[in-house]
Amino acid sequence: MKERLIVDEGAAGERLDRFLAGRELEVSRSHIQKLIESGCVLVNGRTAKANAKLREGDAVETELPEARELEILPEDIPLDILYEDSDVIVINKARGMVVHPAAGAADGTLVNALLHHCEDLSGINGVIRPGIVHRLDKDTSGVMVAAKNDRAHVDLAEQIREKTAQRIYRAIVCGTIAEDRGEIRAPIGRHPTERKKMAVVPGGKEATTLFRVVERFPAHTLVECRLKTGRTHQIRVHMAYIDHPLLGDPKYGRKTPDIAGQALHSCELSFAHPRTKERMTFAAEMPEDMKAILHALRRGR
Repeated sequence: MKERLIVDEGAAGERLDRFLAGRELEVSRSHIQKLIESGCVLVNGRTAKANAKLREGDAVETELPEARELEILPEDIPLDILYEDSDVIVINKARGMVVHPAAGAADGTLVNALLHHCEDLSGINGVIRPGIVHRLDKDTSGVMVAAKNDRAHVDLAEQIREKTAQRIYRAIVCGTIAEDRGEIRAPIGRHPTERKKMAVVPGGKEATTLFRVVERFPAHTLVECRLKTGRTHQIRVHMAYIDHPLLGDPKYGRKTPDIAGQALHSCELSFAHPRTKERMTFAAEMPEDMKAILHALRRGR
């Protein structure tokens, strides 16, 4: 699909990506930046960078790739649905469920389940991640929202980017945290030697995690975390960075037989409904494995 836009006086001086994001293309700004990088956007017949400043009279041409035939098969996998309407579906993701297909996980994912349950999903993230606005790690449980159409996707993605959508997590970490509250502000990037891991590294992307102690134990702490940014593995990396890795984290801490993966749960998500603008909040109880661990810690085991 091709589209040609002429920059008027009111848009002169805007960045190219911001200009396109505000032109009802039903494409998220991050996706627009990818399109620009791949040469699908031309300014006066030439490729340009996302931060290029536009001038009055510039001709901006976009060519959105045609949607490919769906390659991911629907699967009848049970979902814990917290809310659903024609625009969004909110689910409580189980620990162990991969969000979207990838190497080593071609089926059995949340996307496969959503394709079976929903008639439509947004197509902005392509055939591998239809409807997926944000993600949780395989072994992180809890509240997630998916978009059923592109307009809802763009709106929700913008809320997450602008931090008006709020996400709250609870985690059991190793060691006793002395402070009642804290802020971890440390840049996150790819680990310099272990490419499947993230790490706090110089020159990484800005990342900030707020935490509050909920309950202390002799060798563990239950914390509540709020994200001011959304980097890959952010809570896991930041808590390990302050020497309090998540209990059972196989990548940034140590495995434990008490839980399959890290003790991390997305307990609450709030956002403005993309159509009605009503503020909505959804919560999910901790999974049974985390409840069992807390029960044992309270009994002094």
